Amino acid sequence: MSLPNRAQQELTPIYQCDSHLHHTLRSARDHLHQLCAHHANRLVRAETMDGDVFEGHILHSDRGIVYLSLSNESYARAFFPPPLNPTANFVLPLVLFNLLTISLL
Repeated sequence: MSLPNRAQQELTPIYQCDSHLHHTLRSARDHLHQLCAHHANRLVRAETMDGDVFEGHILHSDRGIVYLSLSNESYARAFFPPPLNPTANFVLPLVLFNLLTISLL
């Protein structure tokens, strides 16, 4: 979808990542993607920069996101309400840049 009035105006970014930071972030993303792919189906504990902690199995990693399969036991330990289907597992997408640690369990 294009807007005719905006197409004629030059857009002014309010933020632009500098090239050094861009290279560093891309390298970190690629490194984390390789680590997660190498440890697929392994049980891990992931801690975010905000202090949230999740336990689950690495299902997949793609484009800066790691997908964890959380078991029902994780919900019980974290004081979440029980799931409607007690045999169901939940998939949680986590942004790799927001992760502080990933530990094998």
